[in-house]
Amino acid sequence: MDTDYVGIVRFHVNSVIPVKRSEKRSLTMGDKVFNHMVSSQRVLDERVIGLFMRFKIVSDRYCNCRKRFGLRFNLICDICNTRR
Repeated sequence: MDTDYVGIVRFHVNSVIPVKRSEKRSLTMGDKVFNHMVSSQRVLDERVIGLFMRFKIVSDRYCNCRKRFGLRFNLICDICNTRR
């Protein structure tokens, strides 16, 4: 199950985490549908983050001019949006 961010609710109130199955009770069909929706959205988010990581502006240390960071990041966002 997709339960990586169980403690995130303490920091971000609007975060959504999947429902966990306990040893005493199994998941209902509604819980399974909810977990599927949560994991589907998370996969999309992780793909976008991975796309940004390919450009190395987020994953590595930025060594260029700080004034142009916003411009370059916006250009990378435009490139990623046109690829969809």
